[in-house]
Amino acid sequence: VQLQASGGGLVQTGGSLRLSCTASGFTLDYYSMCWFRQAPGKEREGVSCIVGSDGTTYYAESVKGRFTISRDNAKNTVYLQMNSLKPVDTAGYYCAADQLDEWNGNMWYVPTQYNYWGQGTQVTVSS
Repeated sequence: VQLQASGGGLVQTGGSLRLSCTASGFTLDYYSMCWFRQAPGKEREGVSCIVGSDGTTYYAESVKGRFTISRDNAKNTVYLQMNSLKPVDTAGYYCAADQLDEWNGNMWYVPTQYNYWGQGTQVTVSS
């Protein structure tokens, strides 16, 4: 099982980026796929999550209305469209996955319940 994240970069405040996370070794239909982020000196926090089977989505309050998570099961890929970016969004962004039969959606934002992690992609928003 592997997760490959990409799409990070440097943007100005108000700009947009789209992150991608491509999974190999399993199919999205049976997994939840999520994005976390971690800034230097801070704990890893849940950003957004999508259920592979039915597309149910979850968002942190800090990104609601600005970020959109989506999936393409045919490509085994999850996307995070990030609009209206702010300097506080600067962090390393990591995709994570967990099998749906082991996953607790009420605690989607807890990093320790995820078994699989990508390598991370850096997002830097300049002021």
